[in-house]
Amino acid sequence: MRKHLVIATRGSQLALWQAKFVREALCRLHPELTIELSVIKTRGDIILDVPLAKVGGKGLFVKEIEDALLCGQADLAVHSIKDVPMFLPEGLLLGCVPKREDPRDTLLSMQYEGLEALPKGAHVGTSSLRRQAQLLSLRPDLQVTSLRGNVDTRLRKLREGAYDAILLACAGITRLGLEAPKRQDLDAGVFLPAVGQGALGIECREDDYDVLCLLAELEDGPTRVCVEAERGFLAELDGGCQVPIAGHARLLEGEKLEVHGLVGEVDGSCLLKAVRQGESSDPEALGRALARELLDRGARSILAKLYQTADK
Repeated sequence: MRKHLVIATRGSQLALWQAKFVREALCRLHPELTIELSVIKTRGDIILDVPLAKVGGKGLFVKEIEDALLCGQADLAVHSIKDVPMFLPEGLLLGCVPKREDPRDTLLSMQYEGLEALPKGAHVGTSSLRRQAQLLSLRPDLQVTSLRGNVDTRLRKLREGAYDAILLACAGITRLGLEAPKRQDLDAGVFLPAVGQGALGIECREDDYDVLCLLAELEDGPTRVCVEAERGFLAELDGGCQVPIAGHARLLEGEKLEVHGLVGEVDGSCLLKAVRQGESSDPEALGRALARELLDRGARSILAKLYQTADK
């Protein structure tokens, strides 16, 4: 068993928190380990003046990190799993999915208690078309504009008065111990999260037995099942950040799994939603079946139109 490992990570405050969390968990289990962090800039970190939907492509926040794994510069990588494409490069796999943090979205404001309290025409910031579509479906009067940058940067812009409210993931706020004067956590059954939101994915080389053995100790079975269902849903839709897609799975009693999915128009004028229950033994298949249901109900034409627009 190797005694020294390198974790590849992005350099944002949240990414570093996640990498340090995994490092500390591994070192608690194996005090003889020394683990260093290697900070790598990804394309998504470099291009900050363009909305994510306009940047295009999959793996915006992982490709350069995966390159470091493949060439041996790093032994494992810690990702927010919502940033990880369904299909990984040959030779890599998700060696571990730890226990999930709160998957919900949260609305943060300096003065307004929540979504219903926002005045007509209020200015809301988000970098996510998924959030934008659901927000405008509930409140078509709001002005929604792109908000890029790390969590600290987004909160600073809120404090400076650039926005009346912003939408972020609960997990990031919780992990960093941040807050705003007013906060409303949005029900995941009503305001669907991104696929994999709140969960971490630890990527490594598929032939690295030492690392795989270590990561097995951090694996959380229920989280893995739910994440595989959500990622199966996204994969069947061939989804990326250019379109509003949401998916959330939860385990029920008796080994049953429930998966919610959404595909919508960017302006919130049409949101297609569906839910399926099935056995948890094949979560990816259940997610894919849910996606096919939405495709047959009209999601195919919505996605085709949105991808065509994104390519122009």
